[in-house]
Amino acid sequence: MRKLLTVLICSVALAGAQSPRRAPGFALPDTKLHFHDLADYRGRVLVLEFMQTTCPHCAKFADILAQVHGKYGDKVAVLAVTNVNTDRPQQIDQYTSGHKITYPVVMDQGQMMFSYVLSPQGADVPHVYVIDANGFIRADYVYGLTTHDIFEGNGLFAEIDKALKK
Repeated sequence: MRKLLTVLICSVALAGAQSPRRAPGFALPDTKLHFHDLADYRGRVLVLEFMQTTCPHCAKFADILAQVHGKYGDKVAVLAVTNVNTDRPQQIDQYTSGHKITYPVVMDQGQMMFSYVLSPQGADVPHVYVIDANGFIRADYVYGLTTHDIFEGNGLFAEIDKALKK
């Protein structure tokens, strides 16, 4: 009986441990109709941001994301996703040129976001995922009081460093 209880307790503890989840696949177009597929980023860390062109926090976060390439080079890629129901291609082009964004911004109709966020209510933006070189989500943050350092400080770089070491 004691062995059975020990096995049961260990099983519950292991089941409760949060293991990384595989990033859901996608293939989405940018405003030039070039498709971007999750498989294109295999072998590199990917910073995946869900954003909206009218979001002031997304605009501030764009400055942080612009620093990623300079700091990590080709070891880390950045990809932003916006919903075509709220952002039209012209708005996306204005946003990217206005913020001097060089990373791709792809257009989703909601299915891709739903597969990541796993919530019928949708997601607040910005929402960022750090996906390791093997395609597993290593970090997941939505903008809020407790995540200020990720979106407006140096916290994102610490998460990228962790994903690079995996």
